[in-house]
Amino acid sequence: MRGTVEDLRSPYVFSRLLPAIYQEDGFVERWMSAFDTVMASIVSTLDNIESYFDPHVAPLDFVAYLADWVGVELDETWSDDAKRELVARAVELFKVRGTVDGLKQHVAIYVGTEPEIEESGACTWSETSSGQLPGNARPYLVVRVRVPDPEAVDVRRLDRIVAASKPAHLPHRVQVERV
Repeated sequence: MRGTVEDLRSPYVFSRLLPAIYQEDGFVERWMSAFDTVMASIVSTLDNIESYFDPHVAPLDFVAYLADWVGVELDETWSDDAKRELVARAVELFKVRGTVDGLKQHVAIYVGTEPEIEESGACTWSETSSGQLPGNARPYLVVRVRVPDPEAVDVRRLDRIVAASKPAHLPHRVQVERV
């Protein structure tokens, strides 16, 4: 039967929940033992429900369900650890989405190393008026990833991750280089 665990026992013997007259009947006890077997996985799930909401220990198919809850898209080619890490840190990443730090964290989960970010913007202040403005008037963003094997990184997928994590108005370019 799909979804059951071999030899999983329920802590509740359902025949013991019946009135005493039925507990003494061998047929009823055997018949009710089928419910014990079927309900064991359900009871186990309910007894451990808090584990299902921790992406580090939840079954991988439930991690995909949690990803929908927190609004992240998992990629089937990612490692199980990367999927779990992204779901676990989704709320934290949404807080810094659109920032250099947020982009670095999101890319690092996918690639396994922190990228270099080169951007056109800047912020400063001056005590005198008419000072030179910081940054570059033409917006750009370059995400440079240095890895031992550049062929192992799917550049199109990385480009989609950058597009989802950067400010929407900012044109970007992704570079994958050998360490």
